[in-house]
Amino acid sequence: MKEECVANCFEYTSLHNTANKDIKLEHSNKYEIEIKEEPIYVQAVNIQLEKGIDVHEELVDFTEENYPIKHETIHGDEKLHQRTHSGEKQYQCSQCNTAFLYKRYLIEHIQTHIGEKPYECSKCYKDFANKSGLTRHQRIHTGDKPYQCSYCDKAFSKISRLIEHQRIHTGEKPYQCSQCDKSFTTKSQLIMHQRTHTGEKQYQCSYCDKAFSTSSYLIGHQRTHTGEKLYQCSQCDNAFTIKSVFTRHQRIHTGEKPYQCSYCDKTFLRISHLIDHQRIHTDDKPYQCSQCDKAFTNKNYLTLHQRTHTGEKQYECSYCNKAFSKSSYLIRHQKTHTGEKPYQCSQCEKAFTNKNVLTRHQRTHSGEKPYQCSQCDKTVAHKTGLTRHQRMHTREKPYQCSQCDKAFANKSDLTRHWRMHTGEKPYQCSQCDKAFTNKSQLTIHQRTHTGEKPYQCSYCDKAFTTRFYLIGHQRTHTGEKPYQCSQCDKAFTIKSDLTRHQRTHSGEKQ
Repeated sequence: MKEECVANCFEYTSLHNTANKDIKLEHSNKYEIEIKEEPIYVQAVNIQLEKGIDVHEELVDFTEENYPIKHETIHGDEKLHQRTHSGEKQYQCSQCNTAFLYKRYLIEHIQTHIGEKPYECSKCYKDFANKSGLTRHQRIHTGDKPYQCSYCDKAFSKISRLIEHQRIHTGEKPYQCSQCDKSFTTKSQLIMHQRTHTGEKQYQCSYCDKAFSTSSYLIGHQRTHTGEKLYQCSQCDNAFTIKSVFTRHQRIHTGEKPYQCSYCDKTFLRISHLIDHQRIHTDDKPYQCSQCDKAFTNKNYLTLHQRTHTGEKQYECSYCNKAFSKSSYLIRHQKTHTGEKPYQCSQCEKAFTNKNVLTRHQRTHSGEKPYQCSQCDKTVAHKTGLTRHQRMHTREKPYQCSQCDKAFANKSDLTRHWRMHTGEKPYQCSQCDKAFTNKSQLTIHQRTHTGEKPYQCSYCDKAFTTRFYLIGHQRTHTGEKPYQCSQCDKAFTIKSDLTRHQRTHSGEKQ
């Protein structure tokens, strides 16, 4: 029994030797602890206590009253070893009820109550209540990381950090929230999450009224007041208040994307980006709008969507009076004032105000159309184009005019229509006084000044200012007449000709 139990035990790699001695801790003149320690040897997978332990209740004076160490009498090394498997912890602190497997751990713990820190670092003179705390601290100076991950090349200075890290590989999340279905890899993550249910924010900023759910958030926030930026990038001039933000920034220089999608080959700088991406594969949309039926893959999208209900536009342009619901929209808009176009196409001379527009433009060169309709075989270059196309199948028209009964499949169509009510014509020709309700009308008009006719007929030498005129002209070559009169047999190549013809039936004057 003993051999089998020991064989299944975790292999120890270090020797712990506490020889016969009396430990005496003094703190001020009030508190004294005197406890007899017995020799305990732990080496490899061979756990041996030199003799049976016979411990009776002892008293520890570390406050104004006597606090007993609560435990049971035990005999033999086998029973003590079995407690490492059962989780039984017989040595309990009477001050805070924390329990320990070994008496020496209790003694070290008691020092946290009395404030005794007998172990001093020789490098920075920081004091610690126990030797193990000092040993862990000294690894900061030496850079020693003795705990190696068996799944990857990462190493850690603490075994607890290794255990937490390996759960990323195994997917283990042992800490379950009692309020919802979420589970976490570490207890600290669970505690932080539970504060989203309780609303608890116990860390108060001493500079302003803000409060935070974790001390790390508070420390990071307070640096915005002090201006302190501890983490300086060696590759550029950027400095950061928070180490995790600094670490993410460094990946911009190294190109490292450590988080790989298990469904496809994509990799990401941040784990949050990976989680958001994987929801595209799983179709998981956990963020539900309380005002309508829409749901989203991440919280930011929900927040932005909710502003369509509230009308909130908190980001205001410093050049004009326009306001925007997203900071990225504001930044993009401000570039129309400054003329800045930092994103240059490598295939042509075009430049763009933001990276997304450049990416979409580059697909005109590559011919890439990554978005496929699930109802038909059509593929499109942009996600917004796919959304608009799918509304042809669903006949959805979510954009309703508040002045009349018309509804539109696209927001841009509603915006153009709305200008019919307001009379707004924001697109002014620089060659004459004419103004237009939308940009495409202005572009077509400007061709009357430049003489540009970009749409060339493939049947003859004629060219046209718009694609619409080209299509109508090409029907004179093909004989196609798609516009049929319902009153007679006549058919026409363009809709305007049909409209004029129908007036001959209605008697309406042209």
